[in-house]
Amino acid sequence: MRKDIKASVGKRLGRIEGQVRGLSKMVEEDRYCIDIVTQISAVRAALRRVEEEVLKDHVAHCVEHAIASGEKADQREKIAELMAVIGRAER
Repeated sequence: MRKDIKASVGKRLGRIEGQVRGLSKMVEEDRYCIDIVTQISAVRAALRRVEEEVLKDHVAHCVEHAIASGEKADQREKIAELMAVIGRAER
């Protein structure tokens, strides 16, 4: 992973960690259910953005390298991995 992406992902994950701690506190304080669900949706959206950033970096680095290498087996493997993870993400 490129250093700039790693730093960006780290910052985002730190914020998400804080959001999850906030959710825990909301549950502990018996906050209104809809408010809790709204915050859960916000955390899920934030995680999706992190996932997209990591996948973009993977394509730009790992998949691109496999394509440039000319090694068919490596190319097939990287594309199969990518398709599997995209398939899981859509569930």
